[in-house]
Amino acid sequence: MTEPGWSLDWPAPAKLNLMLRIVGRRADGYHELQTVFQFIDIADRLDFRLRRDGRILRARDLPGVSPQDDLTLRAARLLRTRCPGGEGVDIRIHKQLPMGGGLGGGSSDAATVLVAMNRLWRCGLADEDLAQLGLELGADVPIFVRGYAAWAEGVGEKIAPIELARPWYLVIAPPVHVSTAEIFQAPELTRNSSTITIRAFVAGDRKNDCLPVVRVRYPQVAAAIDWLDGFTKGQLTGTGGCVFGAFESQAEAEGALQQLPSEWRGFVARGLNRSPLLDRLAES
Repeated sequence: MTEPGWSLDWPAPAKLNLMLRIVGRRADGYHELQTVFQFIDIADRLDFRLRRDGRILRARDLPGVSPQDDLTLRAARLLRTRCPGGEGVDIRIHKQLPMGGGLGGGSSDAATVLVAMNRLWRCGLADEDLAQLGLELGADVPIFVRGYAAWAEGVGEKIAPIELARPWYLVIAPPVHVSTAEIFQAPELTRNSSTITIRAFVAGDRKNDCLPVVRVRYPQVAAAIDWLDGFTKGQLTGTGGCVFGAFESQAEAEGALQQLPSEWRGFVARGLNRSPLLDRLAES
């Protein structure tokens, strides 16, 4: 389908944190991390229409998100500070990813705005420039800008591509919203984990330091983890509340999904080491 004046179907994929260690805390309050990001093949979709009047607007409201808090609008405004010739834009989001679930939906949407509008406004900024802008919006945004599965350190800004197996994942979204700020401020959160190597991660060290805190404070997340453990190892992505488990085949993951308790939303997705955003960019 085409719509005159619109650039359609720019994907903003979800991510999973396959491991998350908190190895220190900086003087400014930010936490030093080690984590591994992998994309999955479920995504929000964004459409853009250039405006001649210079205004940056949402063409569709996003329930629960005010225009002042909308990362897509903030991303477009931030990019235009580096692209004085940039016009206005209408942004339309087709939301598929649950909000507040640890799948990176808001960060991914913001990254897609930076990448797409850099092309549509003909700003000519390099990926590194866009990643640095993205860091001003959130620690996860640079991962989505660069578009490759990654090993990340620091506050998430020190990024190295990593080649990962591509299992099928069953992702479960319990009906709770986990506050990332709450978890990172929790006094019982471990903040002094020892650092590990990529080799140790590949060998099976997949600890998430946030999980013990989330288990206690959010019983529905704990229940989803325990349920998944009946099929495969249940894991928490980021601070949650989405949890996931890896399966060797789509059929196995779909079989588990068929047994999912009715009070939880779930879906099956394939792990990706390259973001579909890069493919869409190549088409434009």
